[in-house]
Amino acid sequence: MSVMQDPRLLPFSFSRDFGVLAQAGDDAVDVWLSDDTQPSAIAEVGRRFGRLRLHKLARAQLETAIAKAYAGSGGDAAQVVVEVESDLDLARLMQDMPAIEDLLEAADDAPVIRMINALLTQALREGASDIHIEPFEQVSIVRFRIDGRLRDIVRPKKGIHAALISRIKIMSQLDIAEKRLPQDGRITLRVGGKPVDVRVSTLPTGHGERAVLAQPHGIVLVTGPTGSGKTTTLYAALAQLNASTINILTVEDPIEYELPGVGQTQVNPRIDMSFAKALRAILRQDPDVIMIGEIRDLETAQIAVQASLTGHLVLATLHTNDAAAAITRLLDMGIEPFLLSSSLLGVVAQRLVRKLCVHCRHFDGQRWHELGCDHCGRTGYHGRVGVYELLVATPEVRAQIHHQIAEAEIRACAQQHGMRTLREDGERWVADGTTTEAELLRVTKE
Repeated sequence: MSVMQDPRLLPFSFSRDFGVLAQAGDDAVDVWLSDDTQPSAIAEVGRRFGRLRLHKLARAQLETAIAKAYAGSGGDAAQVVVEVESDLDLARLMQDMPAIEDLLEAADDAPVIRMINALLTQALREGASDIHIEPFEQVSIVRFRIDGRLRDIVRPKKGIHAALISRIKIMSQLDIAEKRLPQDGRITLRVGGKPVDVRVSTLPTGHGERAVLAQPHGIVLVTGPTGSGKTTTLYAALAQLNASTINILTVEDPIEYELPGVGQTQVNPRIDMSFAKALRAILRQDPDVIMIGEIRDLETAQIAVQASLTGHLVLATLHTNDAAAAITRLLDMGIEPFLLSSSLLGVVAQRLVRKLCVHCRHFDGQRWHELGCDHCGRTGYHGRVGVYELLVATPEVRAQIHHQIAEAEIRACAQQHGMRTLREDGERWVADGTTTEAELLRVTKE
């Protein structure tokens, strides 16, 4: 597909909802569509523009093309700032700033809205992890953090700064009247139909409020009873990361394995070296990845969530029976629902089931059974293997966490989006003779 010179023959919402993209050609309108595109949509485009030249793409390719084509339609952020400043009516801008659902649908709204949209779109396009909007005596400065370094993007006039901060507060549901105290919130955006979570922090300064918008990194939890292999799973995850290029630090009780290139700290309750105290100290060591041996109390949970919201990848264990129960446990501890919904990437629940001894296992025509021999100490089993349940924090699951929906409904929602339960995952080991149905039932207690 060639680069779209003018993709705006159709409104973005029409292109996105009906799966069709149009560009003016020399003698016809070029239209890109997929197998899912409704004939009625093509008929409507034909009625509007006349002769069409059709091109077919896979649905995923079409969605990417639509998002890419419209992403640049708001213009460069610096160009939009010039347009805004040339026609500035602060009183009008401050009065009516409606909420938006998709950045690409709001390109022609009020000037400050267009400016914020352009900044967010450009930041996403350039892979920025943070946006800083900072007030000084004469100007405001907008900076992006790209590849770990801050870069000046644009310097709007000081007169527009308050309107920019107010717009950000409205988008993150903060109190626009409160300018004396710091505030924290969250923006859930859709850019070209793709969900994006942004963490917002405001801080009063001598020249006005400054705002920092950051894409959270997130927290991954591994749950299960004692002896289910949680720590081993976390060690395996850390071993996959390149410790030579990123700073990995752990807080454990006790340190079970030595990991090359990883800074490991052991808690010691006798000298008041708790998980929370060690974790606070670790955050001053500029870590990229943090592993917490176990979240046992609210203070540790709060620090872990805050760390995950400020650009850290946090791996931690928790004692719960299944993945959905981990969410309930953290909420019961006192973690704010909106913070958990912003920070959680996923939860892994796991168990270890005994493996049938390969020397004496018996197949009776329907299923495998244990017998017992000298190799397995007459137990019929030798060794263990894992069964897993992965709950991914999809937009739907995040919404349920945010609104404190019941644990059973979160579990059902996760299953609708592809989560296999411990029992369902274990069936593969039963089917190939690795373990027995009785052993799987014993471990999963289903």
